[in-house]
Amino acid sequence: MKQIREYYRIGLTWSSNALEGNTLTESETKILLENGLTIGGKSLKDTLEAIGHARAYDFMFTLLKSRTIQEKDILTMHQMFYENIEKEYAGRYRNIEVIITGSKYPVTKPENIMKEMENLFLWSKNKRKNFHPVQFAAQFHKRFVFIHPFKDGNGRIARLAMNTVLIQDGYLPVIIPPILRHEYIELLEKAHRDDKPFERFIAEREVEAQRELMRLLHIPIPKKS
Repeated sequence: MKQIREYYRIGLTWSSNALEGNTLTESETKILLENGLTIGGKSLKDTLEAIGHARAYDFMFTLLKSRTIQEKDILTMHQMFYENIEKEYAGRYRNIEVIITGSKYPVTKPENIMKEMENLFLWSKNKRKNFHPVQFAAQFHKRFVFIHPFKDGNGRIARLAMNTVLIQDGYLPVIIPPILRHEYIELLEKAHRDDKPFERFIAEREVEAQRELMRLLHIPIPKKS
């Protein structure tokens, strides 16, 4: 289990950062996290993002004993990820307007973020039992991203929150590889109108995570019907 956790620590950190433009490769991420060796020619920001994401990933596993995700958990994750990049905004909701490049839909205005986040956690507390765990994880991700509460790091925290929900219910973390970035972003944009394709996308990634674990453990994988 320790080896599996370390496997995902590297894979999730690399893939989640790569989706946002971080230039570290998976092997470079592994060297940085396991050996503490910085990579020549890479920016300090890329390095700090990898270190910060790994810290937030480790924190995620402290939340396994409860089947809830709270505001303080999200703020702690962001603090760990962002404090060495821009301390002023680490673990704090943004007080500035932001625009999502390529999206037709505006995100929540700064003055409404607190209320929208309160509504998100209230919805999570009251409605989680009404969803299949993978569906709920996808919904939480979608709703969080639409609010976009932080100045930066929203996608990474959304994916960490989604994976927190999944592992709390006994599922494997979901990795979204950079090769699927276009489809992922396109489905999130479409989710403003129809979120079922995004839910299916996350479900497919969960199935692939389970198949990957079976490969790692040398368990025969049933053929797809």
